[in-house]
Amino acid sequence: MPDRRIDSAGRDVGGATYPDRLAIFQGRNHVDEPAVTLASLRAGQRLRGVMPGQSVTLVGVTPLDDALVEIFFRDDSGRTGERMVTDADAGKLELVTELGNAPAFDGDPHEFRLAAEALRIKYAALYDPMAAVNSSDVDPLPHQIRAVYEELLPRIPLRFLLADDPGAGKTIMAGLYLKELILRADCERALIVAPGGLVEQWREELSQKFDLSFEIFNRQMVDDAEGRNVFAEHPFLIARMDQLSRSDDLIEQLSDVTWDAVVVDEAHRMSAHYSSWAGQVDETKRFRLGRLLAETAHNVLLMTATPHAGKEEDFQLFMSLLDRDRFEGQFRAGVHRTDTRGLMRRMVKEELLTFEGKPLFPERRAYTVEYELSDAERELYELVTGYVRTEMGRAERLAQSGDKKRGNNVGFALTVLQRRLASSPEAILRSLERRQVRLETRLREWQRATDEARYSTSMTATIDEWSTGRVTLDFEDASNTIPSFDPDLFDDLDEEVAEEERAQFEARVDEVVDLATAAESIGELRAEIAILEDLIRVARRVRLLDDDKKWVQLRAILDEQLLVHDDSGEPRKIIIFTEHKDTLDYLRQKITTQLGRPESVITIHGGTRREDRKAAREQFTYDRNTVVLLATDAAGEGLNLQRAHLMVNYDLPWNPNRIEQRFGRIHRIGQREVCHLWNMVAKDTREGDVFTRLLSKIDQMSIAYNGNLFNVLGDADAFQEKSLRELLIEAIRYGDEPERKAELDRVIDASVAQGLDTMVAERALHPEMYSSLNLEEICERMEKARERRLQPGYIAAFFLPAFERLGGRIRRREKGRYEITRVPQRVIDTARRLNRWAPVPERYERATFETSLVRPENQTEAALLAPGHPLLQAVIDLTIEDLGPVLKRGTVFVDRREQQSDRTGLLYAVEQRIQNATPDPDTVSHHFDYPVLDTAGDVTLAAAPPYLDYDAPDPDEADAIAEVLDAEWAKSDHERSIRAWAYRDGLAPRMEELSAQLLVDVDRTRVQVKERLLAEINHWDREHNRLEALERAGTIGRIRAEAALQRARQLDERLEKRLRALDESTQLVALPAVVRGSALVVPSQQLSVGDETATPKTFARETELVERRAVEAVLAAEHALGRTPREMPRNNPGYDIQSFDADGRIHYIEVKGRIEGSDTFTITTNEVTFAQTQGDRHRLALVLVSPDGEKRDRLRYVLDAFTHIEPSATTRSYNEEWRDYWDRGGPPR
Repeated sequence: MPDRRIDSAGRDVGGATYPDRLAIFQGRNHVDEPAVTLASLRAGQRLRGVMPGQSVTLVGVTPLDDALVEIFFRDDSGRTGERMVTDADAGKLELVTELGNAPAFDGDPHEFRLAAEALRIKYAALYDPMAAVNSSDVDPLPHQIRAVYEELLPRIPLRFLLADDPGAGKTIMAGLYLKELILRADCERALIVAPGGLVEQWREELSQKFDLSFEIFNRQMVDDAEGRNVFAEHPFLIARMDQLSRSDDLIEQLSDVTWDAVVVDEAHRMSAHYSSWAGQVDETKRFRLGRLLAETAHNVLLMTATPHAGKEEDFQLFMSLLDRDRFEGQFRAGVHRTDTRGLMRRMVKEELLTFEGKPLFPERRAYTVEYELSDAERELYELVTGYVRTEMGRAERLAQSGDKKRGNNVGFALTVLQRRLASSPEAILRSLERRQVRLETRLREWQRATDEARYSTSMTATIDEWSTGRVTLDFEDASNTIPSFDPDLFDDLDEEVAEEERAQFEARVDEVVDLATAAESIGELRAEIAILEDLIRVARRVRLLDDDKKWVQLRAILDEQLLVHDDSGEPRKIIIFTEHKDTLDYLRQKITTQLGRPESVITIHGGTRREDRKAAREQFTYDRNTVVLLATDAAGEGLNLQRAHLMVNYDLPWNPNRIEQRFGRIHRIGQREVCHLWNMVAKDTREGDVFTRLLSKIDQMSIAYNGNLFNVLGDADAFQEKSLRELLIEAIRYGDEPERKAELDRVIDASVAQGLDTMVAERALHPEMYSSLNLEEICERMEKARERRLQPGYIAAFFLPAFERLGGRIRRREKGRYEITRVPQRVIDTARRLNRWAPVPERYERATFETSLVRPENQTEAALLAPGHPLLQAVIDLTIEDLGPVLKRGTVFVDRREQQSDRTGLLYAVEQRIQNATPDPDTVSHHFDYPVLDTAGDVTLAAAPPYLDYDAPDPDEADAIAEVLDAEWAKSDHERSIRAWAYRDGLAPRMEELSAQLLVDVDRTRVQVKERLLAEINHWDREHNRLEALERAGTIGRIRAEAALQRARQLDERLEKRLRALDESTQLVALPAVVRGSALVVPSQQLSVGDETATPKTFARETELVERRAVEAVLAAEHALGRTPREMPRNNPGYDIQSFDADGRIHYIEVKGRIEGSDTFTITTNEVTFAQTQGDRHRLALVLVSPDGEKRDRLRYVLDAFTHIEPSATTRSYNEEWRDYWDRGGPPR
């Protein structure tokens, strides 16, 4: 393949095909390779054919018989393996014999570059420290960067609780963490466990933002496994928490597999409690699931916004999922202390900042809108509430008499009726009508059963008893036909129930509300139906009067807020939450009439299909005419709608945490406007009085709480061991009694105040949980990482020629976007072999290397070709398989750069790895370097591999190259020297740094483990003595003395084992550095041919004075702009100057100086690729150096200088027209 130097017009300025040059150097250092036989295999030999695409070193050979041997080998990455070899196998092996162990340097330079780039991108995370950020469609924020790169990734293995406030983007952090693990080859199996309602959202976000393919676990997978372990067959899964925890079969299968990473969302659901005796744990099924996953996963990440529910012992029990030794036993104040450092992080909204140091979340304001019922509405309220109170009393008697299920159903049905009464006239009317129809149907069924039973020979009642309705019926069968409901499940519907089950769930709710009755006879049922008829008559009258005071208040809010536009001129948008579908339909008709446009209102409810919900969200976000979204709570989960900043709680939920969840739909990352929430409450109603009191108290303390009280109240039984739902039911039943009403007010006031005290105490008790951001440090880390990013420029520069080499067809369409018209079958097969769960299609309508071009407006969505994408991975693997041997053979490059070294050098690709000394060692550091060793013994390092700027030799340079190759230095083996350098200058300092960091964490953990376990050992020793004395006195307790002694001895063994493991984890081992490839680099100035140099005339070298004047002019301009420039070392690949602005951002400047009158300048492919990768952070500085002195020098900056150039693997430099760029430039900025 030709290796050319061209100008921007496509003119050839030098070069020749490499096959011609290759003949010059082939066969220098290689000798004829003898045939391989079983008898010839020896330890120390290097062989090709054992592993695809690479050579291996034999470390042992064991003959089993004359025709079979067992070989043990090590590949170039240091990994070991073994296999059986037969006579037939041996004939396919190739012995690699090299004179003096020095490379032959006879490889094709183009193939060397392509293979080297494939290797660099394959291990992108070893070169680019934030590869996941640069290859994902996300713009992470400071707290997310800190979480992933400072808290999660450095901890190996990971045991961590991420407990940031709601809306902080914990899913983004988990996605970045998982992608980094995958890119670092540290994760081949991952499991995400989430509530049912969130699994689809997890799959979408991982796919769209991170290009990670996860499957949602389902029963079909189990059936398809046909008795095999289903989890072993699916490496990347998202599973519903309760689907796993409630199945003994799935738990058993989970116990037989291991995971590289497990992420648990809403992990607080895995909490458990201590029983009232002997410190025993009342384990929930979810807690047992959490413990199992912690035992079978290498890395465990728990995520929740509510880690601490106010009970320290429960919190520590929850934390024992991460470290049983540090949190062993029931918390006892004065005996145990809590230190969660190294195990968790919690950041509250008030502390989250943008990179500019501004608050991430805008202000939010909540208002209580009270309205008075009309006379008709008041009558309906009192009648329905009276009915509810009476029937609740009967339901309670049912439960007390032993029919608990039926009593619960009736109580639940009446509660829902009361909530629909508060919602709207439409909701209560439709509910009463449905209930009447269903109960009348049930009455007819029971009457038929009565008629049949009258003539039964087993009937014992008299005819008179039947006719008067005094016979008590057997309601057992009828009761069992109605589903039983947990009221807490109803209030958590959006979090617990999966998308496809929501409509079915709501239908079951209606069935319970319509059918559940406390009637125990036909007479009682007839009486209840009569009451319903009276209630329906009043409800219809209220509905026909159309004097809905609640709607009047909402209409006023809409008039005030929707008739004006935002500052940007965009229409304001509002979200209205209701709890009931009937109210939603009612409001849609009302609001549509008011606004006069059907398209102005859109709805989402529990029965809305996922694809329709997504379409509705898009319409609400982007359609200017759609300004109102009506939604139920069943649709609220996962609904992120920052486009709106106005919200109304038309119905207040009976779980206060729901208020926070609803507000979180608009008050989240990306929201720029002040958020407003109106809570609508009916005055002088029993439940309204409770809400008014609660919201008023919260408002009084809003400054102290910073809007977080709803979370505190919603976590547990916040009102003196009662939930808000129980408090509201109590108000409905007994709110007329002055003493009860005063007691309710006292409980609310005390509980809100206690909530504040709990928050303050939590921060005081666990200050280490609450992190703060060092913004300057995070920005500096990101800027340093930016220089080593590969996306998009370097990825594109590799993929385009590599894909075409494999027979693929790709064409550029829009700017930065391509159409792939053919993916070769070999690539498809390789992708399937690498990951059968992420198939590669035969063509792509659009593909891109830039995250900003994935979903441009009004254009087809494009596949993002970035590290981790299956197509890119397949091309990388095939390139290494085909061209990998060239890296070991080596090649010859010519350095034609303007600022080249004056000494011949050897370029190496060196892989370095550090592991801990545990029985199953973890890699704690793994990276690549590209050092150049010159003839003087000096080693230089560059951020970008310098081979990208080197050329292949020209034919007329063959003789000069041959002289360099024949020199003693080039024929010598320098690999030992470079490996020694890698240890001395790379591995040893890094190991010392890691050891220091590790010792801090391990020492802290050792102290905490010893304190906790010794305290528990002493506790059980004391218990043993106490129980033994009781047993001698004849008293046997719930636990025997021997059991207490055994418990103490078990803890003693655990302590010894854990301390030994901690000691092992502090011992680090540096593996020998592995040289993955090498090349001889010859400066062009050493290759004199006649009277001319190898550098083309069109690339006339500028004098040192011109170069110096140009750099000084740019440095002065940067200082004048208020930036802090730093000149880079000579020959720095990619750019010449780094310049830091006031915010710490780095700008990269390539300087080109020419004497006035020059026509061209030279730019290397690496300089072009680096500029394209850095985007708006790159400047091309052009300096016209005047012969009249530096004061007359002129300077221009060109931004986006090379976006028009598509780098080619065969083009190493471009000879560009100076005037074209000068005209595009402008003043420095």
